[in-house]
Amino acid sequence: MRRKTWFGLLFVAAVFLLAVPLIVPPSGPRAPAPAPRTEGGGFSPARQTREASFKQSAIERDKAATERLSRMDSERDLRLLLSAEGKTPAGKRQALLQQTVRKHSHLISVWWKTGGQTYKADSAPAGLKRSAAPYLRKANAALARGKSYQSPAFTSGGESNFVVAIPGAKRGEGVAALVHSDIVQEVERHQKKNLRVVPYPAEGRYRLESVIPNSNRDTTVRSGEDNGNASHYAVDELVVKFRQPLTGKQLLQLRKQLQITVVRHRGTTYLFRSGKYDMAQLKAFFSKWNPVYMEPHYLYLTNEAPGIDGFGDSGDTPAIVPNDTLYGRYQWNLPEIATEKGWNVTRGKNEIIVAVVDTGVQLDHPDLQGRLVPGTNIVDPSKPPEDDVGHGTHVAGIIAAQVNNNEGVAGMTWYTKIMPVKVLDSTGAGTTYSVAEGIIWATDHGANIINMSLGNYADAQFLHDAVKYAHDRGVALVAASGNDNTDRPGYPAAYPEVIAVSATDPDETRAEYSNFGDYIDVAAPGSSIASTYPGSRYAALSGTSMASPHVAGLLSLVKAANPDLTNDQMADVIRKTARDFGAAGKDADYGYGQIDVDAAVKAASAGASGGGTGSAGVRADLSGREGLGSLQLFPERVRREVRRILDKSP
Repeated sequence: MRRKTWFGLLFVAAVFLLAVPLIVPPSGPRAPAPAPRTEGGGFSPARQTREASFKQSAIERDKAATERLSRMDSERDLRLLLSAEGKTPAGKRQALLQQTVRKHSHLISVWWKTGGQTYKADSAPAGLKRSAAPYLRKANAALARGKSYQSPAFTSGGESNFVVAIPGAKRGEGVAALVHSDIVQEVERHQKKNLRVVPYPAEGRYRLESVIPNSNRDTTVRSGEDNGNASHYAVDELVVKFRQPLTGKQLLQLRKQLQITVVRHRGTTYLFRSGKYDMAQLKAFFSKWNPVYMEPHYLYLTNEAPGIDGFGDSGDTPAIVPNDTLYGRYQWNLPEIATEKGWNVTRGKNEIIVAVVDTGVQLDHPDLQGRLVPGTNIVDPSKPPEDDVGHGTHVAGIIAAQVNNNEGVAGMTWYTKIMPVKVLDSTGAGTTYSVAEGIIWATDHGANIINMSLGNYADAQFLHDAVKYAHDRGVALVAASGNDNTDRPGYPAAYPEVIAVSATDPDETRAEYSNFGDYIDVAAPGSSIASTYPGSRYAALSGTSMASPHVAGLLSLVKAANPDLTNDQMADVIRKTARDFGAAGKDADYGYGQIDVDAAVKAASAGASGGGTGSAGVRADLSGREGLGSLQLFPERVRREVRRILDKSP
C-alpha cells in the first residue's frame, strides 16, 4: 500500500515538473570509457568524433543557459528602473534612464513611458534597428494593453539580440528595451577554446611549437582533440635554473654570444629569449654549464556544465536559501554539494583570501563589490588585473559573488575575499613563468588559498618550484584537471601539493569533457555553472575550470570553521568527507568523491583533520542533504527518492 501511495505522489510531482522550465543538461549518452590509445598517444577517430559531439552539446547548453540568464538579468534591471518611478521627479527621469544604460551597456535602446512622457536612451546602429523593428512594434502594442512581452532571439551582424517589455502601474505605461545579448556568442567562442573544440592556442600567436608532453618530439595540433596530447612552448625561449646566480660579466658574454635577453629572472632561475637560436640550440649550449634543470617555456591554458517538501529526515538542519535573483532557477551546483546546509556552520570570514590566478577579474562588477582585495597583473604590471577574457571573473563569482543581495548569483562564501592575479593574457593563455610568478606573488601578499583553473600536460620544474614555495608557506592550492577527457596527468593539478579536481554533471556522473586519472583528488559541479561575467553580466560556462573554484570556496569555508588546520589537514577534510561516487573508494573519475560542504565544515568545526565517515560511508543515504533552493535538482531528487523507497520497501 505504501508503495502505491508514494508512486501516486511522485506521479503528481512528475506532472508538476513538466510545467517548470529547467536548464539542467539532459541525461544523454555518457562519456565513453577509457579507450586504447593509437600509436602516438591519441584516441581512435570514433572516440574523437563522440567526444567532439559531447563537447558541442555542452556548448549549446551553455549558450541557451546564458541567454536565459541575460533575459532574467535584463528584466531585473528594467524592473528596478520602474520601481524608481515614484521616487524620481519627472525632471530627473531622463538622467536616471541614462545612468541605467551606462551601467548596463547591453541595454542599447530603452523606452520608458510614464506620466504621459516617453524617455529614450538609444545607441543601436541602424541595421540593428531595422532587424528589431517588428519586435519593437509588438513590445509597444503589449505595453498599450498592459501586458509584458519577450521576443525570440534574433541575430544582427552575427550577434544575438532580443526585445523585452514590462508594463507599468497604468495601462500604456512601462519600459521596453532592445537588449544586445552578444554574450551568447562570447560564451560560444570562449567555450570552443575552453573545452578544446578548436586548436588552441593558434601556433604563431606566441611563435609556438607543440610537443608530446614531457618530451621534445614535435607534434602538430590540427583539431581540438589534439590538444589532449600536446604541450605548447615558445620556440625562442628557455628556462634555466643554475647552481648559482650569473655574474654581470657572464650575462654580458651571453648577450653578445647568443643575442640573448633575460626576459625574467628569480634567484638562480632565468628565462632567456634569443634572437638567433631556437630552444633546442639554447638547451644544447647551456647543457655544458651543468644547470640544475633546463626546460621549454611552456604555455598554460584555461580549463573551462525550491526542493521537495517532505523528502528526507525532518530533523535535518534547515537549508539557508539566498534571495539572489538567478539562484533558484539556475544555480543547481550549490545545493547539489550541500552548500546551503553548510552555511549553518559557517559562511566564511572576511580575513580569508582566495587568489584567483587566471585572466584577471572585472574589478567593478556589481556582484563582486566589497569582495576584492588588491591583486596584480603579471602580464602587464603597468595595468590593473582587469579581465579581458571572462574566465577569471566567472571563476571569482563561483567562489565569492555577493550572497543574499537580491542581485545576480550567489557565491560559495558570504565573506571570503578574492585576490585577482592576472597571469593569462587576452587569448586566455600564459607562460610557465607568468603562472609561477603569480603563485609566488599571491603567496607573498597574503593569499590563504590559490585557485588555478588552467593547465598544460608538461611537468615544468619551475612551476613546481613555485607550487612548493606556496605549499611550504601554508597556502592550500587547487587546480582544474583539464577538459580533454583523457587520463594524461595535467599540471599543476597533478603535483602532489595541489588538490586536483574533475567535473560532474547535475546527474552526478563525471562530465563527458572532464579529465580523469589516479591523480584526481575530488570532483565538483562543472557543467552549465552560472556566475559573474565581464560587462557586469552573467553567463553559464562548463569545464573543470568551473569545478575547481567550488573546491577553493570550500577550502575557505573549512578554514573559517577551523583556522587552526594546516593546508594539508584542510585538504584531508575535503577528501574524507566527499560523497563517494563511482567505484567504491578512490577512483579515477571522482577521486575520493564529490565534495560535500556540509559534511566538510562540520568535520572541521569539530576539530577533526579528517572527520566525517570516510568517502565510502558518506554516499549511502542522500536523504536530507539536498538544499531547498534549486528547481533544477528536482528531477534527480525524484529519481533518488524512488530508488530509496524501493530499496527500503519489503
